[in-house]
Amino acid sequence: MTMPLDPDSPIIRQDLASIVIDTPILGDEESALSTGALECMARLAWRNNARCIGRLFWESLHLFDERSAGSPNEVFEACVRHLEYASNGGRIRSAVTVFASADPGEKGIRLWNTQLIRYAGYCAADGSVLGDPDQVAFTARVMEMGWQPPRDRSAFDVLPLVVDYPGHKLRWFDLPRHAVLEVPISHPEFRWLAELGLKWHAVPAVSDRGLVASSHRFTAAPFSGHYMGTEIASRNFGDESRYNLLPIIAERMGIDRSTRSMLWKDRALVEINTAVLHSFQMAGVTIVDHHTASAQFMQHVVREEKCGRKVPGDWSWLVPPMSSSACPVFHRYYDDSRPEPAYLDQERPW
Repeated sequence: MTMPLDPDSPIIRQDLASIVIDTPILGDEESALSTGALECMARLAWRNNARCIGRLFWESLHLFDERSAGSPNEVFEACVRHLEYASNGGRIRSAVTVFASADPGEKGIRLWNTQLIRYAGYCAADGSVLGDPDQVAFTARVMEMGWQPPRDRSAFDVLPLVVDYPGHKLRWFDLPRHAVLEVPISHPEFRWLAELGLKWHAVPAVSDRGLVASSHRFTAAPFSGHYMGTEIASRNFGDESRYNLLPIIAERMGIDRSTRSMLWKDRALVEINTAVLHSFQMAGVTIVDHHTASAQFMQHVVREEKCGRKVPGDWSWLVPPMSSSACPVFHRYYDDSRPEPAYLDQERPW
C-alpha cells in the first residue's frame, strides 16, 4: 500500500515520462519500475480511459502494489483488502490493485470475474433466470468447479472470486461478507418498491481488464471508483438482458403499457433511478447522478484542454443511458486517440 503521491513532483514527473515514452530511466525490467511510477502509470491510465465519465478525480487514485503476491491465496487476500479500503464504510475511495506483470506471450495472472463483486445467475429448465442473466455462464462454470450456491438461492447471491495463477491450481474463493458492502433499494414515495427485495453492491471494481504501458503488461489490475446511478438503475436493473425490471416497475405504478407512445419505459426508468439514488444517499454510500457526473466530466475536459491535452473519449460510453440530451456530454465529440498507459480489454480466460 502506498501513500498518495504528488503528480507534480519532479521525481514523479520523470518517472511518468519514462513510462509514456519508454526511455531507459526505468528500463524494461519490472523490478526497475518503482511503486511511485506504477501509481502514476495507473493514474494516467484512468485519465486516458475513453469510456469513463468520472475522470475528474484521476489524481486521487490509490495504488495497492501487490506485485509480490506469489499465490492464488495472496491474490485473493489482496482483492479483499482492496474492497475493504474502497468501501470505507460507504465513503467510497478509488483504488487499483496491481499484481505481477506478464512477460510477452505469457498469459499472466488472471481474475476470471468481470468485476470483483457480481451476482449469480441461475438458469431454470424453462429458460427463465433467477439473478443476473449476464452471469449465467460464469455461474454454471464455477458450480462445475465445486462452488455451491446458498441453499435458498436468491437474485443477489455473490459469486466467488476465481484466481488463475500460472504454476498453481485454479482456485475459487468466497468473498467474506464484511468485504461486500450492499445497499437495499427503496423509493422515497413508493413503499412497495422496497418489497421487491432489490439491492446492489456499493463498489464497482472492474477486474478483467489489463493495465498496459509500453513494455509493461499487468494482466490482473482490478480498478474501482464509485457508481453513477444509471449504471445500476438503467443498465443493471433496466436492461432487458439483465434484471429487466421496467415492466414490473411500470405495472406496480399502474402505467398503461399497451403502446410504446405511453412512454412507460421512460417513466419507470425515472422512478428506479430515483430509488437507487435515494437508497444510496440514505445509506450514506457514495453515488453520483448522471447530470452531476456529466458536469464533472466537462470540468475535467476544461482542465485538460487548459493543460494542452486532448481528452480521449468514446461518446457511446460517456453519454448516460438516460436523459442523454439533457447532459452536456451529449453535445460534443471527443478525441478518438487511445493513448497509453491504458486499461485494456483482454481475451476471456475461461
